[in-house]
Amino acid sequence: MTDSAVDIQGRHLKLSNLEKVLYPAVGFTKKDVIDYYVRIAPAIIPHLRGRALTRKRYPDGVEGEPFFEKNAPMHRPDWVKTAPIWSGRNRRTIHYVLADDLSTLVWLANLAALELHPALSLASDITCPTEMVFDLDPGPPADIVECCEVGLKLREIFEHFGLQGFPKTSGSKGMQIYVPLNTPTNYDKTKLFSHALAQLLEHEHPELVLSEMSKQARTGKVFVDWSQNDEHKTTIAVYSLRAREHPTVSTPVTWDEVERAFKKKDSKLLVFEAKQTIARFEKIGDLFEPVLRLRQQLPDLKKSAAGKTPQAIEDAIEIAAQADKPASRTRTKAGRAKGK
Repeated sequence: MTDSAVDIQGRHLKLSNLEKVLYPAVGFTKKDVIDYYVRIAPAIIPHLRGRALTRKRYPDGVEGEPFFEKNAPMHRPDWVKTAPIWSGRNRRTIHYVLADDLSTLVWLANLAALELHPALSLASDITCPTEMVFDLDPGPPADIVECCEVGLKLREIFEHFGLQGFPKTSGSKGMQIYVPLNTPTNYDKTKLFSHALAQLLEHEHPELVLSEMSKQARTGKVFVDWSQNDEHKTTIAVYSLRAREHPTVSTPVTWDEVERAFKKKDSKLLVFEAKQTIARFEKIGDLFEPVLRLRQQLPDLKKSAAGKTPQAIEDAIEIAAQADKPASRTRTKAGRAKGK
């Protein structure tokens, strides 16, 4: 196995075991992993910068035993930035790595941190998410095609509220829809709103959507995981590799691509490996760039008494129905559900 010493941004790094195969099915080595992250760095670093980062490391490759790592390792170089964040659950301060630059990203890749999972908020204000996420998780035999269908229905609802959402593949079997906020808010608001929309979708499309995790009811349906909107949870980063048989990537896509995959019922249209994702970025730039800067505000929703139809759903339907937008199938069905 070969080692190499490199200087990146004036920082000295020793890279080890570069020829170690981390994806055995295709012979994708640690050197290939590092090369991918170097080439995609201009796209991924802005989405990691300033965010507490949980890493999923695969020292023995994707077929070996992985482990999650939150705390920065003791042997880290002194130039690796960290953010101390108190964990009430663990009753201690966790020093998260901040992947703010290329040298840190390469250092992480050399540790076989294949998957990068950042927080939805900046480490400087962990209680204020800058984005809201809907994690669409299909239950077999459903796949990303059904996720596309749900994503398109979500987009219809967003339009009623004057919101924009941005889709990306999970790099695994599902997809995620991000709603940039970049305005003062908190996780109580994002969780309430995302939960309301998930329940609304389930109410309108019970044959397709689940709003709560239920293994018994998952078959052929898409679980809209709203609970990811939490200070203590993370979602796979856009442009992160995934530990699958092939080096697939969580890749941003256009709504046109989502519609095309749904219409053609072809899940392969939304599978991107490392080389493809780099080529897409070099050709069309970062489709997720608006998530970093677009300022949007969520409507205020009210909690309801336990056991009753959530008031948040009623508010969502009411606001959507009154919105000065063209009528859509979702709004019409919602209106009928309310007797309008």
